[in-house]
Amino acid sequence: MRQRVLVALLVTILAAAGGTGAGYLLGAGLAARQARFLLQQESGRLIAQENAFLKETYATLKKMSSSPFPYCSDAEVSYFRRLLFQTDYLRDGGRIRDGRIDCSVTLSRADLPAAPLKPDFSMPGGSKVYRETGPLQVGDRPTFGLQFKDLYVVINSGAAGTIGSPQLPYILTVTPASSRTPARLLSTAPQPDDAVFNKEGPARIKETLYFTRCTPDGLSCVTTHTTIRQAMRASQYVLWLCMALGGLVGLLFGFVCSLYYQRSRSMEQQLRRAIRRDQLRLAYQPIVSLPEGRIVGAEALARWTDEEGFAVGPDTFIKVAEEHGFVGAITELVVRHALRDFAATFRAHPEFHLSVNVAASDLADQHFLAMLEDALEDAGVRADNLTIEITESSTARHEVAIETVRRLHQKGHRVHIDDFGTGYSSLSYLQDLAIDAIKIDRSFTRSIGTDAVTVAILPQILAMAAALDLQVIAEGVETGEQAHYFAQAGDIILAQGWLFGRAVSVVEFQNLLTASESMDVVGQIA
Repeated sequence: MRQRVLVALLVTILAAAGGTGAGYLLGAGLAARQARFLLQQESGRLIAQENAFLKETYATLKKMSSSPFPYCSDAEVSYFRRLLFQTDYLRDGGRIRDGRIDCSVTLSRADLPAAPLKPDFSMPGGSKVYRETGPLQVGDRPTFGLQFKDLYVVINSGAAGTIGSPQLPYILTVTPASSRTPARLLSTAPQPDDAVFNKEGPARIKETLYFTRCTPDGLSCVTTHTTIRQAMRASQYVLWLCMALGGLVGLLFGFVCSLYYQRSRSMEQQLRRAIRRDQLRLAYQPIVSLPEGRIVGAEALARWTDEEGFAVGPDTFIKVAEEHGFVGAITELVVRHALRDFAATFRAHPEFHLSVNVAASDLADQHFLAMLEDALEDAGVRADNLTIEITESSTARHEVAIETVRRLHQKGHRVHIDDFGTGYSSLSYLQDLAIDAIKIDRSFTRSIGTDAVTVAILPQILAMAAALDLQVIAEGVETGEQAHYFAQAGDIILAQGWLFGRAVSVVEFQNLLTASESMDVVGQIA
């Protein structure tokens, strides 16, 4: 009996020890996996933000180079100041020769540094990089200067939400024109082995994990890193729980954690099934003509409820579809359903137009235009009834965007730029794209009646649109004050927002359209 008890006790102890060991290994594996996931996510966020402030920097330098004023005159400094006030990331700018700053937006001439600044290296294309910016430093935030010809700007990478506020230690490197060896530009920790700087993907050197993301040209990379010890400390609760539960409970917890990590994959599969089963639905938001408030069009918006019954926002599921390469299926579904829903409306109201949003990948898809043509033919609808909306960011591939917009025009479609003001379209860029209208982003509309800086930009946007003979559509109009502002702005401006109606089903929209034919929509709502 005693021997059996001892054997049972020994087996129990061994099983407990084995379960605890398995739980420890499971917890350690989960910690490392979570660390790699966070490293990949953070490096992607940082390289995207680095792209954003570099694009803004070069766009601003280009505008500065077009200065019509005498070199470093008060008028030119004021011109530079206006340009920099419109940016998110730039701290200062001006003229520089041989390292000496001749004029600055933020410093008076008496406060200009007497000693010349020395560039650390040059980039392909001739621009020079300064790691140290002297009196132009923004407190203890990371800044660096960029010079092109005799113009310079100081980039404040510590601005809110930028690369200067990382969640993990990072290293930003660039490859100078004179060397293939990456040079550190910004860093929150000492440099590791140079081998991880310009090679995309995960890496491990001893007890440190790395993940590197680079720009498409490979000239700039962001490397995030953490140690195994830090990763396990960050997931210490998982480790202790797995060790305490052990064995089967540890495996069950690992399964739950695996489901958590694979949630995006699960959402992808659900979304694919929803598209195959035609389970996405459409809602339509009115577009009205100011000041009379007459409905002249609608924007088609996709809606989706997942298999657990939760409504998933379009910003989320569209992004998942873009990341996994099947957003074109959603675009086709929206186009075909919207044309079917409004075929009779187009025949009764030939001037009515329906807007649909397309993704950046749609513009580059060789089947996109053929799909539009087939859908129009199936629904018996003219091309000029269907307006294509693209975002500023989707035009990053300049030549592809210009060619696609040109072919859309040839087929009779109107093309609008959505969320205008949040991207980087310049005056010349808009002329090259030859779009028909701009939709002013709701952040500008929201600033009307406030002292926000963005409200001062609205007249400039409206003036630019008038100069280019572009139709203007104001998004996010929610108050009578906002509607009145745009109604008094000049030529007929279109608007959409909760003041005129939320996105509703096609039946509800048809009722709203019928009502608008007999009365003023703004007056009806008021």
